Amino acid sequence: MIVLAVLRHDQRLADMAGGNNVSESTVRRWRDELIALLAAQAPRLDRALKKIVNQGGEVVLIDGTLIRTQRRTGSADRRNYSGKHRTHGLHFLALTDENGRLIWISAARPGRTHDNTAARHDHILAHLRAAGLGALADIGFRGLDNSLLDPVIVTGYAASRTHKLTPGQKEANRVLALGRAPVEHGFAHLKNWRILTKLRTDPARATQLLRACSS
Repeated sequence: MIVLAVLRHDQRLADMAGGNNVSESTVRRWRDELIALLAAQAPRLDRALKKIVNQGGEVVLIDGTLIRTQRRTGSADRRNYSGKHRTHGLHFLALTDENGRLIWISAARPGRTHDNTAARHDHILAHLRAAGLGALADIGFRGLDNSLLDPVIVTGYAASRTHKLTPGQKEANRVLALGRAPVEHGFAHLKNWRILTKLRTDPARATQLLRACSS
């Protein structure tokens, strides 16, 4: 319960230690042990997709998110700056089922990482094809699946200065947006863990923390 209070409400270790007559190092050890235990239960991507298939699912929802971090000194931290969000953070990909329940989360990457770059690194397209599943995604994933005859990832249509969307394309985007809406609920549920409001942990350990909170 002490560790859950630390994770859920971002309670300071010293406060939790003093209120429960234990040392701060003990609370830190408990926290690290529980995070490792929960993270180890997080499923691999192929197993997560296989579970969806076994449950009769046909599609998953995919999106990327940024978990904010404290700004660190030095040029190495520039990789963590996201121009899109105008803040420092770590990029994660996540998959949810059609109801927005998180089924898999990727490793942490620098905040400037593009969704497609992360998806290619994790071989998302190959895993979806192997499982026989489709995926709904926003236009940030355009270009990830260039198959015209058998597309796996549906991203909708994007307008440009020289090309306006037709009424049919606008309607298709509206339907797709409704189908994708639950993925935002999944992210909102994950970010209810206040320790993720602004990560203060070492980025190298952020993956373990995110997977523990999502398990």
